[in-house]
Amino acid sequence: MMDKTKGIILALISSGTFGLIAFFSLPLLKAGIHAPSILFYRCLISTILIGIVSLARKKNLKISPKAAAQLICLGLLYPITAMGLLYSYSYISTGVSTTLHFLYPISVSFLMIIFFREKPSRNLLFAAILSLIGVALLSWSDNGFISTKGLLIVLLTVFTYSIYIVWLNSKEIKKLEAETVTFYVMLFGIFIFSVFSHFTTGIQLIPDTGSLFNLIGLSVFATVLSNLALVRAVKYAGSTITSILGSLEPVVATLVGVFHFHEPFGWNSLLGLMIIIGAVIFVILSTKKPSNNQG
Repeated sequence: MMDKTKGIILALISSGTFGLIAFFSLPLLKAGIHAPSILFYRCLISTILIGIVSLARKKNLKISPKAAAQLICLGLLYPITAMGLLYSYSYISTGVSTTLHFLYPISVSFLMIIFFREKPSRNLLFAAILSLIGVALLSWSDNGFISTKGLLIVLLTVFTYSIYIVWLNSKEIKKLEAETVTFYVMLFGIFIFSVFSHFTTGIQLIPDTGSLFNLIGLSVFATVLSNLALVRAVKYAGSTITSILGSLEPVVATLVGVFHFHEPFGWNSLLGLMIIIGAVIFVILSTKKPSNNQG
C-alpha cells in the first residue's frame, strides 16, 4: 500500500512538472532566444544532469551498436516533438497546445493496431470520435478558429511522439535502463540542435540570469525530474494509474497559461479540455497493456 501511494505521488510529480514546459519556455522565447537554442541548452543541461545521476547510481551507460542505431532514431523523434511544441506556442495558447498534444495515447493505440496487429476496439473508435469533438471545441475561440499552422504543428508532435513511444517497445530498447535511454536521446538531441542551429539561427548566448534560471528549470523540472519520476511511478503504482494521472499535465499547462500568462480560456475550451482528457482516460482504462511514456 505504501508503494502504491508513493507511486501515485511520483506520477503526480511527473505529470505536473511536464505541464511546466511552457512556464519556463515562454519567458525564454520572449527574451529573444530562438527555439533551436532553447532546445540545445535543454538537451545539454539535461544530459549532464542525467549523466551525473547515472554515475551516482552506478548505472551502466554502455550500449550495443544495434541499440545505438535505434537510439539515434529516437534521438531524432524526441527533438522534433520538443521543437514542434515550442513552435506551436507562437501560434496558439500553451494550454490548448499541451491539451492537443495529450492526444498521443490515442494515436499510440492506433499505431499499435497498425504495426503490432493489436485487436481494434469499439472503445478506441468511440474515444477517437470524442477526441475530435474536443479538438474542434479547443480550436474555436471568440475570434473564430485558432491558427491552422499552430494546430498542424502540434498535431505533428502527436504523430512523432506516438512513434517515439511505440519504438520504446522494441526489444533492444527494452533491455536498457530508463536513465540510459533518456541520456542518449538527450545526447543525440544536443547534436541535432547544434547542427540545426548552425544552419538557422545559430546557438545564441544566454542573455541574462533570468534566462539561465529558466533553462535550468526547464531541464531540471520539465525534463530530468519528470522522466525519472515517471519511471518510478510505473514501478510502484503501475502503468494504468500512472497514465490516468498523466492527465494532470494539460491541466497544469492550462492553469499556467490562464493565470500566469493571462491566455484566453472560454467555456468551449474548458469543455474541449475535459472531453479530450476523458477520451484519453477512457482509452487507457480500456486497454490491457497501455504504453506510458512522456517527454
